Amino acid sequence: MHIPKMPAQSQNTFRGIRSSKFRHVYGKGARKENCYENVLITQKAHDTAACAVNPKFVAIAVEVAGGGAFIVLPLDKTGRIDINTPKVTGHAGPVLDLKWCPFNDNLIASGADDCTIKLWHIPDGGLKANLTEPLADLQGHQRRVSIVEWHPTAENVLFSAGYDYQILVWDARRGVLMQTLDLHTDVIYSLSLNRDGSRMATTSRDKRLRIIDPLSGKVLQEGLCHEGSKACKAVYCGDMGLVFTTGFSRFSDRQYGVWDEKNLNTPLRLDTIDSSSGVLTPFYDHDTRVVFVAGKGDGNIRYYEITDSPPYCHFLSQYISGEPQRGFGVMPKRGCKVSQCEIFRFYKLYATKAICEPISMIVPRKSDQFQPDLYPDTASPTPAMSAEEWFAGTTRGPVLMSMKTGMTIKTHRPLPLRPTESSSDKNADKKYAFLSRETRADYRPLEASVKTSSSTDKDLKTSTNLDTKFQALQKLWGCNVKNMGDNKEQCSTNSSGIESEKTYTSTKNTINKMNIKSGDSPHKLTSYAMQEKEIEILEKPSPKTESERLMVGVICTPSSPSPVTA
Repeated sequence: MHIPKMPAQSQNTFRGIRSSKFRHVYGKGARKENCYENVLITQKAHDTAACAVNPKFVAIAVEVAGGGAFIVLPLDKTGRIDINTPKVTGHAGPVLDLKWCPFNDNLIASGADDCTIKLWHIPDGGLKANLTEPLADLQGHQRRVSIVEWHPTAENVLFSAGYDYQILVWDARRGVLMQTLDLHTDVIYSLSLNRDGSRMATTSRDKRLRIIDPLSGKVLQEGLCHEGSKACKAVYCGDMGLVFTTGFSRFSDRQYGVWDEKNLNTPLRLDTIDSSSGVLTPFYDHDTRVVFVAGKGDGNIRYYEITDSPPYCHFLSQYISGEPQRGFGVMPKRGCKVSQCEIFRFYKLYATKAICEPISMIVPRKSDQFQPDLYPDTASPTPAMSAEEWFAGTTRGPVLMSMKTGMTIKTHRPLPLRPTESSSDKNADKKYAFLSRETRADYRPLEASVKTSSSTDKDLKTSTNLDTKFQALQKLWGCNVKNMGDNKEQCSTNSSGIESEKTYTSTKNTINKMNIKSGDSPHKLTSYAMQEKEIEILEKPSPKTESERLMVGVICTPSSPSPVTA
């Protein structure tokens, strides 16, 4: 049988399907019990994520009656969140952006509508009460702060962008403004740093894309980004020298572009996505070179693979969901689950429900062993240099770590002291607060205090024992018990020794009430009568003469020999 040959032109034009290990990446939403429910997500943060995640906590900006606040939850505290969960409530306006420090999992920066940036220290285990005192209050913007960003390799270097068209560079440890970049003529929409922090890409309302040197404060490249009037976003593609942008065309079609950082006059690629109206936000993963694109109000997430050669951007697939999204938080690579081949994890804020849902991007593999081709060495939580070195002009790449031995690694740093604080115990004022209280003495009589006190078993027992016969004798005569081993009692009478008849009668009645019970035998009744007679003799007035004292001694000591008459 004769088989016709394919024309040579068709053989040359047919290229087949591009091979990629990320072609079959799929998204997997968490179950309901692993989501965060009853979270009143803020509606005042416009195009920012309003969510930040690290291997310890998830922070979400929430809606409050006045001022601005956000909640911080441990990752394992899933399910329905109590409405009275402690919040961070130090801002006077709505919180617009949140960012965790890449080198300290307990430190978070927040920018708000009150024109300030505040740094907060979150203790391990989460907050136990509302946090109102920040570590540092950075004031320098004239209008609201919409973007905060940490330096990827230098410790304690923070960037902030506001509606005053300025980018401020801070030394977070000292709380000092180090540099002001006044290079824009309109509102800044996005800010992204490259792998080592030596270049910065920004987009603004004037539709311009700028490449800036943050140290010198100079614009290295500038060009027209997207022609649409809505917001456009940019993200640096690691150390590849490429910038990925999303925006709108002049016909309001959503599109993406890939640009060379050294030449912004013409894009390397510019393509249309769809005709929806939601603002797109790109997220880049340097280890896999995959860009995830998610739109506000959409229910899907698209992902593309970036390459060094044309066409530079390859569409892989998309995650489709029926619930529209409000914003996203992104887990750092060191927090991903290696055993499940998870390369990226989103924390999706629902637009119509009070829910935060984790979404894992997974590469399907049959083996659950470590996959070295999916997890190259990634950035560790160890800074490559200090803030002083970076401001002096030093540039270094990130310190890398292996995902095989360092997966889900966390950092723990104690609460740093402020420059104005001493090294003494910071809780001493609470521990010794009682010293400042006024001491109020209780001058009430003892009997009244016993009656008005709470009737516990111990109080009742103590008050009953005070009415025994021995205590009654001790009250009347002030007897001291001596020689308990020989069972002998010696009474020392008071100098006055005079007791009224009323006291004698009351004591007599008290002893009778305590001792005489119904059903006692005649022998016991006789014993009671003798005891009563003895008390009657003892309660007589003390004798004045020596003969009277001698007679009392005879009665008190019946075992002594009979006195000899003079």
